[in-house]
Amino acid sequence: MTKETQFTVGDYLAERLSQIGIINHFVVPGDYNLKLLDYLEYHPKLSEIGCCNELNCAFAAEGYARAHGISAAVVTYSVGALTAFDGIGGAYAENLPVILISGAPNTNDINSSHILHHTIGTHNFDYQMDIAKNLTVAAVALRRAHEAPRLIDHALRQAILQHKPVYIEVPTNMATQPCPKPGPISAVIEPETSDKASLEQATDVAADLISKSEKPLMLAGPKLRAAGAEKAFLKLAEALDAAVVVQPNAKGFISEEYKNYAGVYWGLCSTRNADKIGEFADFFIGAGTVFNDYTSNGYKVGPTPDQFIDSDYMHVSLPGYEFTRVKMDEFLSRLADKVSKKNATMVEYARIKPALLKYAPANPKELLTREELMRQIQGVIDGNTTLYAETGDSWFNGMQMNLPEGAKFEIEMQWGHIGWSVPSALGYAIAAPKRRTVIMVGDGSFQLTGQELAQMVLHKLPVIIFLINNRGYTIEIQIHDGPYNRIKNWDYAAFMESFNAEDGKAKGLKANTGEELEQAIQIALANKEGPTLIECYNHTDDCTKELVAWGSTVGATNARAPSADQ
Repeated sequence: MTKETQFTVGDYLAERLSQIGIINHFVVPGDYNLKLLDYLEYHPKLSEIGCCNELNCAFAAEGYARAHGISAAVVTYSVGALTAFDGIGGAYAENLPVILISGAPNTNDINSSHILHHTIGTHNFDYQMDIAKNLTVAAVALRRAHEAPRLIDHALRQAILQHKPVYIEVPTNMATQPCPKPGPISAVIEPETSDKASLEQATDVAADLISKSEKPLMLAGPKLRAAGAEKAFLKLAEALDAAVVVQPNAKGFISEEYKNYAGVYWGLCSTRNADKIGEFADFFIGAGTVFNDYTSNGYKVGPTPDQFIDSDYMHVSLPGYEFTRVKMDEFLSRLADKVSKKNATMVEYARIKPALLKYAPANPKELLTREELMRQIQGVIDGNTTLYAETGDSWFNGMQMNLPEGAKFEIEMQWGHIGWSVPSALGYAIAAPKRRTVIMVGDGSFQLTGQELAQMVLHKLPVIIFLINNRGYTIEIQIHDGPYNRIKNWDYAAFMESFNAEDGKAKGLKANTGEELEQAIQIALANKEGPTLIECYNHTDDCTKELVAWGSTVGATNARAPSADQ
């Protein structure tokens, strides 16, 4: 490839991606984006990671954003982007700033009567943009080179401010067009701050409400990390000396070794008696919470509006009040300066706090059970581990894992897409290569996206995959069973090793007993040159009691008859 000397739209986009901190971007090439990919490749601080398909590409970018804060995926028009939109919907739901960049037809064709390939065969070339507008917080199309700087900067800034994905459409002839060089990056990345008067009044009202309560409880939600408000949250917890619980999709945001940590708050699926301390509390102080049908056990879990303060990225909701332009971390930090100690929940929790869950070792010669599998996975988790829990019973097993200081936890509960974990973990491991990335994934989920293991082999990523083979979609079985929940079995260990070809170092192993699992884990920990997949036997009916209870609740919620006024 030979780089033109003039500065172009492609150069501008590449430079801005680098300036906002992106190092690796994820790509699937197609003829509408090839020239743009050249310009991204020219940039000395950017490196591309190829993916097997566009769904995986979007999920890999989502995982990179989890570890790195922001990411980019580059795909082709229509046949690529429409597939990627699934993962972009997940990034929106999970509050992750992913920049989806799509190639597009030549601008001369867009304004002509031509019928083009990779389209639906009509003269409408806007359908992709129409979809993007509903899945992102900013969607722009670069149809004129002189508009590119303004549109690119706008999209990137919205991704950063709103912690959501954005969409940039680049026609195939636009990357080569001359373009001014970018101005200071501060115009894009400068953070928003609170309106001072609103911040003061919001914290005054909140402090007064807390002073009138007797048993306040701190509740961390899934938006806390995206807001960068973890330290401010803990500052308030320290000022109150109140117990701290987390929603299931916020597990890992607060250290589980923190002295006031009281578990995952999830109704019947709670850990460490968090549900009991929630029942004891008379007031909740939330940060970035989301109560959907999954996290509320069919809307049966959660505080009532009159006993609940919740802060979002840039607004605060209190009983009888709404304050806009109040930033979450600034609200929590300022509120900490105005409250006094209210430790009734900690006093009560000291009384009811259970011992940490520990499974007794099973007979190493017997068939592997879920409890023995989880006991041994627990032994793999150290302070440098990131544990991925795939949609399914891995959610509930993951909740019960004890995370040592420094350990992290990733889950996708709002979007709830089976197959998410493998490509997302690829992106995460690219962004955080010094961490140990561990995946718990079921066989049904794995079959959707398992080919992305090939990229882990290519990049020599020592990811450990515990493939829990229970012959079907166990989570669906517990919600509503039928023959469609049974799937064809694969030889997953052989599938893993098939990606080695002539140069790979991946290992595919099988464990049917506790003894075999212990041996496989030792091999996995020693393999530093590629991923290791351990196919673990698990009987279909050997699942957590929490999944059974939750599945029944979700099934009942889904089955509600239409109301009379509909």
